Amino acid sequence: MGLSQLVLVDPHSFPDPVATARAAGADDILVNARVVGSLAEALEGTVFAAAMTARKREMAVPMMWARQAAGEIVGRSAFGDVALVFGNETKGLSNDDVALCHMPVKIPVSEAYSSLNLGAAVQVLCYELRMAALDPGVAPGIEFEPATHEQIEGFYAHLDRAITASGFFNPTNSKRLWPRLRRLFGRIRLEKDEVNILRGMLSAFEKK
Repeated sequence: MGLSQLVLVDPHSFPDPVATARAAGADDILVNARVVGSLAEALEGTVFAAAMTARKREMAVPMMWARQAAGEIVGRSAFGDVALVFGNETKGLSNDDVALCHMPVKIPVSEAYSSLNLGAAVQVLCYELRMAALDPGVAPGIEFEPATHEQIEGFYAHLDRAITASGFFNPTNSKRLWPRLRRLFGRIRLEKDEVNILRGMLSAFEKK
């Protein structure tokens, strides 16, 4: 399907001869795969991340169907690396994993059996991206540079410090606030300049 970058988060076994045997000629992707210890590390340098999920997440940004999402993902790739994030076969992605991504994406399978084999899910999403990339009328134009993963997480860390210091946020009693804040800003699809404006406002507030 044309994708060439594979990042593995804390794999149980890698390199692995079984993976190589199943690669069926795509050994170069395994050879060049990057192994990291956390999803946050895997997303470093990306400008957009789509989390593949089989179920609705209460505090996540609105879900999109795979075909609908593919155009936006391809459009974002004009500004840098984008990521398709998959969980493991057993548990999928945690709510914290989904919160690190911009958009939950779901494949419209039958409700009678909503979970796909991981390999099948990867193939379906890669196919949808391939079709969107080949059709210039599908990918939407994006006018301004999107914020990177590090810029957005830096803003969240700054906001956390500011609202905690002000007394507005109590980490021990406000467990639902942060998922809601991430949902709020996640729906906006923050741009680089917007993050700079927001952090400049926080810095000004902190001086007061």
